[in-house]
Amino acid sequence: MRDPFGQRLQERVRALGPLCVGVDPSSLLLSAWERSDSVEGLEFASLAILEAVLGVAAAIKPQVAFFERFGSSGLRVLERLIGDARDADILVVADAKRGDFAPTNVGYAEAWLGEQSPLCVDAVTVSPYLGVMALRPFFDLAEENGRGVFVLAATSNDEGRVLQSARTADDERVEEMVLRQVSELNRRDDGLGNVGAVLGATRDRPAFNLSSLGGPFLVPGVGAQGATADNVSRMFERCPQGTVLVNVGRAILEAGPDRAGLRDATQRWRDDLGAALP
Repeated sequence: MRDPFGQRLQERVRALGPLCVGVDPSSLLLSAWERSDSVEGLEFASLAILEAVLGVAAAIKPQVAFFERFGSSGLRVLERLIGDARDADILVVADAKRGDFAPTNVGYAEAWLGEQSPLCVDAVTVSPYLGVMALRPFFDLAEENGRGVFVLAATSNDEGRVLQSARTADDERVEEMVLRQVSELNRRDDGLGNVGAVLGATRDRPAFNLSSLGGPFLVPGVGAQGATADNVSRMFERCPQGTVLVNVGRAILEAGPDRAGLRDATQRWRDDLGAALP
């Protein structure tokens, strides 16, 4: 039986550092790399990124939208990327941001966390804005299959702040309600839980005690969006070792398509983040 995702992630971060590299083959990236905005360009960029970060980054985070835009052909590329990453023993977090009513979430969970699915990954991002507990099918299947779920709490984009910082009828900020409910899902006798939270490094540290989450953090906003390793260090300074996974995308990918350039950029960010976090 597979070890729980929380345990596997913590071991990987302790061994390789906290860096997660975004696989974001947008039309802008393909143009900058002088590749056609096509399935062929998509596949070239995705596999080049994977090859460059192996043994350096703890995980990759493919942005699913950039694959879906090519329909079934794009999804086949994503399936290959996931399979190649699995063979190379690097964790894959699908940035899919799924989330619906509970019955529909059964299908989404089976797509991203089900053992028989060609899209099955180590962890998937989900949106809680139809209710955190509506995501129960993701949580249950993750627990069953040793996989993980990252729930959006406070994202790195400015547009999300109005909603995420709004207050509930109990005068609790929405983002802090999400963090609290995630912490309740992670209550266990030992080890790191499988339910994590997405918390942007461009945000102010919430009132919620981050060290009590009981699960991992996925941290966007570093690099092109302006946050630095020092911002990450200050926000998560009290969190247990190996519980913070920091995504860097454009700031690394702009060094491509040269593999050596990509690898050098990956190593620099790995070293900077590793020095900043406990």
